[in-house]
Amino acid sequence: MNIAGKESPELKFDTSVADLQPSWNAVYAISLGVACLIISEFLPVSLLTPMAKSLNISEGTAGQAISVTAIVAMASSLFTGVLTKKTDRRWVLLAFCVLQVLSNLLVALSPNFTFLLAGRILLGIGLGGFWGMAAATAMRLVPPKLVPGALSIIFGAVSVATVAAAPLGSYLGTLLGWRNVFFIVSGLSVGALVWQAATLPSMPTQNPPGLGSVLKLLKRPAVKGGMLGTFFMFIGYASLFTYLRPFLEKVTGVANDQLSVLLLGFGVANLIGTVLSKYLFEWSLQRSLILMPFLMCGVAVLLPIFGNIIPVAFLLTAFWGMFLGVIQVGWTAWLTRAVPDETESGGGLQIAIIQLAITTGAASGGIMMDHTGVKGVFLASAVFTFVAALAAMLAFKKRENK
Repeated sequence: MNIAGKESPELKFDTSVADLQPSWNAVYAISLGVACLIISEFLPVSLLTPMAKSLNISEGTAGQAISVTAIVAMASSLFTGVLTKKTDRRWVLLAFCVLQVLSNLLVALSPNFTFLLAGRILLGIGLGGFWGMAAATAMRLVPPKLVPGALSIIFGAVSVATVAAAPLGSYLGTLLGWRNVFFIVSGLSVGALVWQAATLPSMPTQNPPGLGSVLKLLKRPAVKGGMLGTFFMFIGYASLFTYLRPFLEKVTGVANDQLSVLLLGFGVANLIGTVLSKYLFEWSLQRSLILMPFLMCGVAVLLPIFGNIIPVAFLLTAFWGMFLGVIQVGWTAWLTRAVPDETESGGGLQIAIIQLAITTGAASGGIMMDHTGVKGVFLASAVFTFVAALAAMLAFKKRENK
């Protein structure tokens, strides 16, 4: 593996489309759609109590609507490409946007839990389906050398939406009522739909993915290493981030107002990471995907040691969020280079693996929390991110030895 030198030839983009004219308006339209998807996904977190009270269900039952979305998204990411393999990708993306609009309207108008669940299932289909096609879409909208920049814009929208969803949802829910919040997001989704309809070019399928092609990808040594790196990276992410608030409250000892500042700082740092990723990948995608997990591992080790000091906890949390921002874009950028011939199949597989990793990380973190406390959770996250860095090394080494 050539860490110091240039990246291996196998990791370069296909130069046959190097003269493609960039469709930046379409990229920004996709970004607005992504922001609406993420806001829709996380809104129930900040509106759970009023939603449960209005629908006459427990908060635990209302929370299942969030879990259902994740499960459906995992299935959708695997099968959407197969089921729509003969359909112009422009129409598929617009259909996802329509599902997003219908989902929010259905939730806003829900008279009971059944309607709420139906709305969240529609969102899961659109969420998983879109993310499975994200990398392939970026490759169809801009020239190869600009793909990392396009992905950083898309993931930048993810970071902004993630930061804004909870506080805005809580504030607007108190001011206007939770149903009106979903109506507002539905309106934003309509705006994204109109913008995408006006800017997305026709994108006929080039290599229609079959179900077998998804599984065959795992037989490629480099893909197997990359997917392992993605899996362990997102287990490490989920196990730490899920229990970040208990750590800050119990170990750091922050008050509620300080907690809001710390979490806001994390979100802003994550956005900075997505912006910086473009320049880091120009330097070296390979070194970035190996270095960032190592750095996140170091932060996860340092937090239990120095996390009782508020300024240090703030800085370490912010750095961890920034490194995560680079990683979020990085593995998607890697996918466009590792399997340019099967990007849709690879994207679906990758999103399914990420959803599985997040579920596994949150569950394993909960077990660790009960047996070893929050510090044990963070040390487990350090182990997972360390393994992710080793898997990244394996992925790139396999490509060089191919």
